Amino acid sequence: MAKNVLNKFKIRKGRVFQAPLEHAFGRLVTPFEEFVNRQSSSGLLLMVCAVIALIIANSPWEEGYLHLLHTPISLNAGDWSFSLSLHHWINDGLMAIFFLLVGLELKRELLVGEISEFRQAVLPVMAAIGGMVVPALIYFAFNGEGIAARGWGIPMATDIAFAVGCIALLGNRVPRAVVTFLVALAIVDDLGAILVIAIWYTESVNTSALMAAILLVVMLWLLSFIGVRRSPAYLFIGLLLWYALHVTGVHATLAGVITALAIPARPKYDPVAFSTFVKDIIRSFDRSFRPGDKIIANDALRARVAALGNGVQLVQSPLQRMETRLHTPVAFLVVPIFALANAGIPTDSFINPTAVFNSVTLGVIVGLVAGKLIGIVGATWIGWKLGWGTLPTSSTFRHIIGVALLGGIGFTMSIFIAELAFSGQTELLVQAKAGVLLASVIAGTAGFAVLRRAPTEEALISGGEELKGKTSGDKSAL
Repeated sequence: MAKNVLNKFKIRKGRVFQAPLEHAFGRLVTPFEEFVNRQSSSGLLLMVCAVIALIIANSPWEEGYLHLLHTPISLNAGDWSFSLSLHHWINDGLMAIFFLLVGLELKRELLVGEISEFRQAVLPVMAAIGGMVVPALIYFAFNGEGIAARGWGIPMATDIAFAVGCIALLGNRVPRAVVTFLVALAIVDDLGAILVIAIWYTESVNTSALMAAILLVVMLWLLSFIGVRRSPAYLFIGLLLWYALHVTGVHATLAGVITALAIPARPKYDPVAFSTFVKDIIRSFDRSFRPGDKIIANDALRARVAALGNGVQLVQSPLQRMETRLHTPVAFLVVPIFALANAGIPTDSFINPTAVFNSVTLGVIVGLVAGKLIGIVGATWIGWKLGWGTLPTSSTFRHIIGVALLGGIGFTMSIFIAELAFSGQTELLVQAKAGVLLASVIAGTAGFAVLRRAPTEEALISGGEELKGKTSGDKSAL
């Protein structure tokens, strides 16, 4: 057995060193496949963290849990001091990284993604708008006055990780185009949530700090204009912008989005130039190689490998590189920590009928479940009926209904907005979180059930049906 293990470490033919399991890391996957796989895993981890937070909050450890979240953490340098509780560092600090990733995804989608062309973008954009407006109106119908009215933005959001995680459980039953539709819808939804946070959930504004923030934004765009491609320069100014916005009174997490939008999306090399560059480097590498040479002992070979490595970096845009690097820490560290810090509420809040049947909890539940369903399906149907766009390839309206229900999983962004809307209002905040958790369970279960019964692409083809996503006028899609 030991011999077999050693054999796995031997140099394979073609002089490639292969360690155990290393072949898995060389597998080629598209960026979209990588994104969906990571979101699926993140969604499952989120579920686990939410359950853990609920268990802790309803156990003898509750007091320690709350004490930990309220522990102050300070930064000091000379006479300067900056202090926030652990809870605020998570919600204002770590979540800025989450918003940085959201901003990068949004910019990429606008430039080259599913919402970069009108015919592709119109239905997801309309669906997202409908899925924001109708839930907000429903919530406002339940809570039209008083402090509770501030929560109208809570049911507007969709948690992409949870939603894609539910779809992942269905395997290949859901056409890829439907998943793409959901992702595009959720990204536009994130943009709407960002605007809501920036405009409606900002209290008083410190004018001096605001001027400093504007200057930092100008510096970010100046870096992009003059062609700076190193991410650390943008991140350093983004960090200063985060602090300036915090002092200003505007929610500091918006610094992540603003920084993301300034990061260059154009690579240095286009594919033709890169191909030429690589071929030249390889030819030069071959000329410099002598039998028995090792790269570690040959400066000429090492220089060419370094040049090739730089070229590989420069053929990818800074936006693309940063987005790829951030996906894993955000999906498996930032968002799960946010869930652990914010999902812990008393179970009485959603088990006790008296606690559930209040205007805030009902407004959130009905807004997320019914509002998203009506808004997304209704807006999609209008856009499709008017001929402005086409349904996703190999899909029917049953798929759209399933996606609309999954859109009612608002977890991360909904809880985040609830924290802003009801800061200092403990009872209302608990009611809102209870509504988000209950709505997410209802919407996720219903969406999963609908999509599980929806016809697969193979079934549509074998049944002789025309693929509804390829036409905008076939009424049989209903």
